[in-house]
Amino acid sequence: MDQICVVTTVVDSRSVADLMAAAAVAGRLAACAQVGGQVDSTYWWRAGVETSTEWSVQFKTAPDRATALVAQIRSNHPYEVPEILVTHAESGDPAYATWVHENTRT
Repeated sequence: MDQICVVTTVVDSRSVADLMAAAAVAGRLAACAQVGGQVDSTYWWRAGVETSTEWSVQFKTAPDRATALVAQIRSNHPYEVPEILVTHAESGDPAYATWVHENTRT
């Protein structure tokens, strides 16, 4: 199987999550993007514990597109320090991996 990457982030509004997902897919930086439902996040920020509601976004991409995708996410992200995680899938359906690679090409 050709390897694929899953890039994840969270944002503070559904509309921002939807825009980021659409921009990545339209730009062929991700083959698909999934916006997950609301999650409550608790974290340290500016010397205190904060809790907020966020929406998660998972992008599926080819390894050679991950750097550009991360750059796009970072440049459009509303947070000062965004969570952007890149995970390399160890295994999966070969047909899906092929589809991801084909749909991250211009």
